[in-house]
Amino acid sequence: MGGHQESARSEHTRPTLLLLARHAVTADTGTVLTGRTPGIGLSESGREQAAALADRLRPLAPNALFASPVQRTQETAAAIAGRTGLDVRPLPGIVESDLGKWTGERLEDLAKLDEWSTVQHAPSRFRFPGGESFAEIHARTIAALDAVVDEHPGERVVVVAHADPIRVALAHYAGAHLDQFQRFVVAPASVSVVAISPQGPVLIRTNDTGPLSDLVPPRDRDKEER
Repeated sequence: MGGHQESARSEHTRPTLLLLARHAVTADTGTVLTGRTPGIGLSESGREQAAALADRLRPLAPNALFASPVQRTQETAAAIAGRTGLDVRPLPGIVESDLGKWTGERLEDLAKLDEWSTVQHAPSRFRFPGGESFAEIHARTIAALDAVVDEHPGERVVVVAHADPIRVALAHYAGAHLDQFQRFVVAPASVSVVAISPQGPVLIRTNDTGPLSDLVPPRDRDKEER
């Protein structure tokens, strides 16, 4: 009985591992701001990326899987679900930015605007024309992730999202100002890992595209080997 209580206590004090995965590529990734435009799914390369991402995450035996409701994140999450047996749960709070009038614009054209400098160097002061501000993106993203951590104490949770919400979250967990979130690189199909405990967050990985199996706790690895 004492051993069972000790095990339960240990599980409770283990940090929650947030595995923040960016969706795989579409035909427009890196050239067009597609935002929340419906009907834009993964390209052939993106489907291959999503399958490889799922293979990398599978050894971690995640306990839950969440995704933004946008098609490209849902398709990426579906590949992970196929490898892990988890259901994909929607998490609207980590949806892509509401880009307003910038939706569908080419990045090379937006980069010529005066406002682009504000986006890059003082994003906390910027609002997408007809859309949301980065301060609002920050607020909803962290609220959604906090709720996930509260629901899954001591577990491993995959959250499939978009570059800006993930970068905003990484800046937050690193204790950096919102204006510094552009310093974080988040490539398609990359995984950034944050361990969150009552003592605070610790960034374990950022923009990782390699193996993740070493993140499995030793006791869980021993169980799998037996």
